[in-house]
Amino acid sequence: MSMRPRIGISTYRELTSWGVWKQAAAVVPATYVDCVAQAGGLPLLLPPIDDTSAAGQIVAELDGLVVTGGPDVDPARYQEVPHAFTDEPRVQRDAWELALLAAALDRDIPVLGVCRGAQLLNVLHGGSLVQHIEGHKAGIAVFKGTEVGLDQDMLPGSVLGWSVTVSCYHHQAIGRLGEGLAVTGRAPDGTIEAVAVPGKTFAVGVQWHPEQDRELRLFAALVEQSEKRAADR
Repeated sequence: MSMRPRIGISTYRELTSWGVWKQAAAVVPATYVDCVAQAGGLPLLLPPIDDTSAAGQIVAELDGLVVTGGPDVDPARYQEVPHAFTDEPRVQRDAWELALLAAALDRDIPVLGVCRGAQLLNVLHGGSLVQHIEGHKAGIAVFKGTEVGLDQDMLPGSVLGWSVTVSCYHHQAIGRLGEGLAVTGRAPDGTIEAVAVPGKTFAVGVQWHPEQDRELRLFAALVEQSEKRAADR
């Protein structure tokens, strides 16, 4: 029986309530875990810690990585001052997830960045973010259906086709494109909705939330590439 590939999933560190307790916790929406598991991967949760030097050691034990959505990236990471609508920075999480991404790309471990994860991928490559745009969420905690045009010759279009209707929930987007990235998907208003890293086996960021729709194709493609890596260990 073959081993399921180990897929790391980055998590939040937030003040959380359950039962009689309210305290800081490492959490992530269960939809990410479910999608990775249903796609055939073994989900492993990666909570943010201060020691970013540990990211390389952790990534060395993984076959794939999912960097999840969440609060805005600290504008200081791309040398800008915060917009009035930009979230309070999660400095620890930014540093941790950037370290995970850098280690994964260095080892050519398959990577899927979701929403914030796509933005971090761009920032890691020296790009910037548009700190506030309108029209990419339907309301507070309400996703918006958006049709995205994709490049079929690159990820994620090579998996999803030339066009896909997705669930978006973001008020920020990729601005100046990071060096070495390729734009592979846009919304009708021109907003960048997908990027890929040419030359890597599987490194893609999508601005939308495939886990929200239980859309398994991207997760399955990640797991497939991760299985190949696991077989080469």
